[in-house]
Amino acid sequence: MQLGLSVSDSDVSSFTPLVVLELADDTKAEAITWLLNRIRDKQQNGGAELLVNQLLFPAQDDQKPNPNVFLVGSTLQRLLNGAEDVGLFKEFQDGTMRGFTYANRESFKDFNGEIFLSDAECQYIIKHELDTLRAKNEEHVPGYPKLKLYPGKSVVRRLQSKGVLIQYFPLHNKEDLKRLSFSWYKKFKLSFQPLDDIRHYFGEGLALYFGFLEYFTFALVPMALIGIPYYLFDWEDYDKYVLFAVFNLVWSTVFLEVWKRCSATLAYGWGTLSRKKAFEEPRAGFHGALGFNPVTGREEPVYPSSKRQLRIYLVSVPFVLLCLYLSFYVMMVYFDMEFWAINIYNENPDIATSILLFVPSIIYAVVIEIMNLLYRFAAEFLTDWENHRLESSFQNHLVLKVLVFNFVNCFASLFYIAFVMQDMVLLRQSLATLLITSQILNQVMEAFLPYWLQRRRNKKVHKRMRRLMGDKELPLLGQVQLETEMNTYLGTFDDYLEQFLLFGYVSLFSCVYPLAAVLVVLNNITEVYSDAFKMCHVFKRPFSEPATNIGVWQLAFETMSIIAVVTNCALIGLSPQMKAYFPESDTQLILIVVTIEHVLLAFKFILAFVIPDVPKHIQVNLAKLEFDSLEALKKRVSTHFLKKEP
Repeated sequence: MQLGLSVSDSDVSSFTPLVVLELADDTKAEAITWLLNRIRDKQQNGGAELLVNQLLFPAQDDQKPNPNVFLVGSTLQRLLNGAEDVGLFKEFQDGTMRGFTYANRESFKDFNGEIFLSDAECQYIIKHELDTLRAKNEEHVPGYPKLKLYPGKSVVRRLQSKGVLIQYFPLHNKEDLKRLSFSWYKKFKLSFQPLDDIRHYFGEGLALYFGFLEYFTFALVPMALIGIPYYLFDWEDYDKYVLFAVFNLVWSTVFLEVWKRCSATLAYGWGTLSRKKAFEEPRAGFHGALGFNPVTGREEPVYPSSKRQLRIYLVSVPFVLLCLYLSFYVMMVYFDMEFWAINIYNENPDIATSILLFVPSIIYAVVIEIMNLLYRFAAEFLTDWENHRLESSFQNHLVLKVLVFNFVNCFASLFYIAFVMQDMVLLRQSLATLLITSQILNQVMEAFLPYWLQRRRNKKVHKRMRRLMGDKELPLLGQVQLETEMNTYLGTFDDYLEQFLLFGYVSLFSCVYPLAAVLVVLNNITEVYSDAFKMCHVFKRPFSEPATNIGVWQLAFETMSIIAVVTNCALIGLSPQMKAYFPESDTQLILIVVTIEHVLLAFKFILAFVIPDVPKHIQVNLAKLEFDSLEALKKRVSTHFLKKEP
């Protein structure tokens, strides 16, 4: 186990604090006592068997501190048992990744070393134990007669959904964070990211995102290297984009297939590839009439699937269609502005009117970002209102809603210009403006604005602590107070969405604007540093989330690559080069383009089938592990029956 912060303050016992738990400041004393006893109680009594201590902040002049902040830790013995409960995979002595068992702990590599369980793994185990802390015979939370409980109900989720539990989050390890920051973003260097260190500190889910971001950036380099000379030497010749479109088709297919192998290699090395998915508990916000879960046999809310489907198809789907209609309406307003700017330029071509040509696209790009943001809030509200039982189902429906709207909102105007207006000059100008403007806005909203707000919070906290304590340092108190006021990191959803849209700009239309890949490479390089900084210093440390791959986003990127095949084939069909071969027969040209498109799609699916998602050596290791598990099971069964024989 890797030790975290050393606590030696007089107001807490000497133990390693890993998780901060904050209750509402007006929480009833009976509820606090009951919750703490349940956290500390032994497992056989239904408790979590964790260590928990109250953290008392000194009185302040301007505001009363919350007295209900607690630090949660654990003994090494409890963490090792928890590692087995959550199905943690660790490296065995023979180099394979195996599910950890306490009975075979000595057979695992580095078990007796300084580091066996990382901070992220310890905090994940504590989160799992808190989440699975269940009500026994309590009918309600002590002190809250209306806060009903029933046997098997998750205590923490119930308190969280009713606002009694404000938040609980993993505490940063200042020494580890300093080392990670130095190797990750404090030195500007052209090298790979320390993915193992990121995984060690933040967990597999976040490490996979940064692995994908790195891979995507490097994969764009060939596109950028081809795009620069193409831009310089053929910029004025709008006809010669056929070869670039063909290369675009091959690249978008190979890019995703190779990523699957890279993802599998990372997941295997981190022990999540063969890790069994844990049984999903109901979401904290899920509600319904009390019933029984047929799998666990426990009482829990039950909500009819028919009601959920009615909400989806009678409310959510019409709302999404209405938003798409508004998006199309805004797009037509943008084209009216574009024609107005073009007419002014044609009447009086000078520097001012040439600059005016870009104004409609800039305004439209800003409006797109605002509409995407507003729609995101509406989509989250609707998806929550649909009352999905599982978090995975909630995320899938949210991703689908957001992707459909963002795709139409960001790309509809480009499709209209390309295939209705067939104006490649305007397409190039619009794509460049949309891409550059969206990147600038994203950097401001995701990096600079949160950084500025967090710096203001930091100054207030440091000033408050200096005023109260003078030169006396209370590093733990200051750190906890600072982190409780930090923004909560909401996951990789927005980060993957941004990369999805950038992938769309490159794979769909970069043949008419070859510098698109160059701009995305530059954006992603800054994205690595800005995302790394905000993860380390702007947001609360997120809990580790085991991940095998990038999940539903893999399907989203693959869908975009299929659309890219159709789009690039259509652009090839519209090129003067192709039309020159069929000057009198548009039908023949269309048939040939459609045939080429079908051949390329068939090639894409054959390539996806031929290239295995998991490298051969990993397949062999997984098969060997399965064989060893079966043999061990046979031996245990044989031993059991031999003992029974007289």
